[in-house]
Amino acid sequence: MTINEDYTIIGIDGGGTKTRGVLYRSNEIIAKSNSGTTRIGAVGVGESCERLLNVIADLCIRANIDSSEIDAVVVGLAGVWLDEEKKRSTQLIKTLARTQKMYLNDLIVTSDAELALEGAFEGDQGIVMIVGTGSIAIGKVGKNQLIRCGGWGIELDDEGSGAWIGREGLTAIVRALDGRGNDTTLTKVFTELYPSSIDIKEPRTIVKAYSDRVFEYYMLSPLVMKCAEEGDPVCLEIIQKAAFHLMELLETLQKKFKTQQVKVALLGGIIEADTILAKMLEDNIAINPKFKRIDARGSALDGAIAIGKRLITEME
Repeated sequence: MTINEDYTIIGIDGGGTKTRGVLYRSNEIIAKSNSGTTRIGAVGVGESCERLLNVIADLCIRANIDSSEIDAVVVGLAGVWLDEEKKRSTQLIKTLARTQKMYLNDLIVTSDAELALEGAFEGDQGIVMIVGTGSIAIGKVGKNQLIRCGGWGIELDDEGSGAWIGREGLTAIVRALDGRGNDTTLTKVFTELYPSSIDIKEPRTIVKAYSDRVFEYYMLSPLVMKCAEEGDPVCLEIIQKAAFHLMELLETLQKKFKTQQVKVALLGGIIEADTILAKMLEDNIAINPKFKRIDARGSALDGAIAIGKRLITEME
């Protein structure tokens, strides 16, 4: 992606677990900054916008520039789809910026999935499936049609995601403790991880620990993966179900394409960590003639920079 050397663009990828920001100038990363989650569903719109502004401010400090020198700021937030949500976050960030005497020339807030799609295919058509704390597949048909499947949040869906896997693992634990389900090595692994909060002799301490936010669903996902890799049948079944649900996302979107084969790029923490689920997905895609697995051409942050460049050139 070639960017005019005069452009200064900030791109921010606000995921469900962490937020990454970069400042580009002359097609070069001048500064990087990271923060905790900025997902509105997790921290609220006010806290989300404050964290985003802190990332912007930190990038300016690291790059030794004034905020007025930034030509465009492009933010992708997990779970943000409605225009109303995008406008509300945009306006609040600008309001907070003014209180801190920061000037932002151009700022847009969109979905993190849209950034990932832009980065992965550089404007071409295809499907990006993001598997991290949440799960979603988003595609581009032709030049302009955006389609999506999943991404409803763990409260309603997000099947196959890190949060879903963790919740399924926790359900398996309590079912085993009740005698309703098969024993799983996950019980021992999980309870030993939180010895000061969970007492296996008093199983209801699990409920209290969850209520006290000692752990979140997604934190159990690596434990389920580990037990599955070691042959635990209960955990292996959870991962197999996760792979099935994720393939459902791809197969649903594939019906919208006119081509016989659709390019698919996989992104997200669970993919990047080269997990057992990532391997299952790659195997399932490889044997399905409807799909062609490709490496993403760029990241969500690359997508943010591309959108920022387009925003600037359209205004010139």
